[in-house]
Amino acid sequence: MDKNLYTAGNRINPNVLVIGCFHGDEPQGKFLINEYLKNEPHTNLLFIPCLNSNNRRTNKNGVDLNRNFPTKNWKLTERNEYYGGEKPASEEETKFVINLVEEYNPQIILTLHAPYKIVNYDGGGQFGLELAEKISEIIGYPVEKDIGYPTPGSFGTWAGIEKGIATITLELDEDVDVKLLKEPIFKIFKMLEEY
Repeated sequence: MDKNLYTAGNRINPNVLVIGCFHGDEPQGKFLINEYLKNEPHTNLLFIPCLNSNNRRTNKNGVDLNRNFPTKNWKLTERNEYYGGEKPASEEETKFVINLVEEYNPQIILTLHAPYKIVNYDGGGQFGLELAEKISEIIGYPVEKDIGYPTPGSFGTWAGIEKGIATITLELDEDVDVKLLKEPIFKIFKMLEEY
């Protein structure tokens, strides 16, 4: 976990949380967030540029952080790249995110992943869907309610479905030069500044 995990803007209670690198082998989020912060140092968004700095899907303990949240559907699984840990919220990174969400109570959460080229959403009711559609219009990826496979203990289930926060999982194209994603991602961040 990076020592400087998040950068907040001028507001005490940011309405929007943006998380990069849930999976360490998906570095696009960290790059895009850091580039945005260089250009927009007075942002109203709350950022975690890199939650998992392990350079592989799992953290240093071999846990997939996106399967480690205390959801009703969390389950103990075999030790593979989707291993959710010995118990829910066993990892320091997971606890950090839970505490941050409880402290700031964001209305919107955007997580940056790769490689599926979709806008997935959980929670937030009609608002969550409308937000996903706005993001889809900017980046040109389709909106998908379901990622297509089971995700026990996922952040989207915990924050979106169980806590009711509009939670968007933006799956970026890993085959395109990440610099080419700056324009649409910066537009998305600017749009989120308005909330």
